[in-house]
Amino acid sequence: MRDEEAARPVEAPLGQLERTLIDEFIRARGYDSTTIRELPEAAARALMAEASVYASGKLMEVEARAQYLDEIHHRTSDTT
Repeated sequence: MRDEEAARPVEAPLGQLERTLIDEFIRARGYDSTTIRELPEAAARALMAEASVYASGKLMEVEARAQYLDEIHHRTSDTT
């Protein structure tokens, strides 16, 4: 069992959220993981690039909010 755990790839902390955001973007454009494969390669690449930029922006927003909340909590705990 330990060998199986060690062989599993390490996922980025927000990897699942990133994939969900990309899927959300693609669905909003009227596609899914199956129908995107039916697009011409250039169109599929362009859509995936747009989805990636969208997801990156959302992840930056999530990280900024988390950092802001962390700063607030540290200031609050320092004054108590």
